[in-house]
Amino acid sequence: MTAHHRLSAPEGDLATFERERFAHEGAAYDVYRKGKGPAVLVLTEMPGISPQVLGFADRVAALGCTAVLPSLFGTAGRDPLRPGASSILYAVSSMARACISKEFTVLATGRSSPVVDWLRALAASEHQRCGGPGVGVVGMCFTGGFALAMAADARVLAPVLSQPSLPIPLTESQRRAVDCDAATLDAVAQRCDREGLRVLGLRFKGDPLVPEERFQLLRERLGDGFVAVELEQADGHPREPLKKHHSVLTGGLIDAPGEPTRAALDRVLQLFRDKLLAA
Repeated sequence: MTAHHRLSAPEGDLATFERERFAHEGAAYDVYRKGKGPAVLVLTEMPGISPQVLGFADRVAALGCTAVLPSLFGTAGRDPLRPGASSILYAVSSMARACISKEFTVLATGRSSPVVDWLRALAASEHQRCGGPGVGVVGMCFTGGFALAMAADARVLAPVLSQPSLPIPLTESQRRAVDCDAATLDAVAQRCDREGLRVLGLRFKGDPLVPEERFQLLRERLGDGFVAVELEQADGHPREPLKKHHSVLTGGLIDAPGEPTRAALDRVLQLFRDKLLAA
């Protein structure tokens, strides 16, 4: 197969998910759900819940988990990769709206986004509803650090940070930071020490949005609790539109056995199996 014809990440269909509204302390967002079994919150990357994010959620549901997708920004189900100016406009406007929203901390170092409180409430609700030992969370890109901040909660047994991109790394201090306040990061580190919690981090080396310093900080703070999966730029799918590969589980995924990106995806799914389904 030529490079361009390598298998891309599968795409899911929003119509196969149920939609509900979840409200907590004045904030309300749509939530899309699919499957049965312990809950895994799938936090979408920019610009919104894309067909490829839905394809990842389908795999989570196929494991025997309930995939729970909060729609925090953008238009759920819309394909941002459709050719044409409207797709570029959609991506830019979704990003711009998220950046000025009070719910997201985009540039500040050492701060968690306020939306994490809403996500914690959703996780508690889903755990009660779905049962099992706890919940999994995977955050991607803009939401990557949300999964880390949520891991202070004892219910979160399988946190995954896929290319955590906040704070946007414009300065040295932003490069060596993650969008999680110090007390919360301490609480996660304590869970790693006491409970053997493992936080899985994924990134492509050379991705300007997820600098090496950010993973270094997590290694220092979490010790053995932080498990880093770092891929080479050459491992990414040639069709990913960004100049440098970025999205490990979606746009950059080459969905074939033996591919490093597929091995990274399989590690994520195995974490959910081990922590949520093994009992």
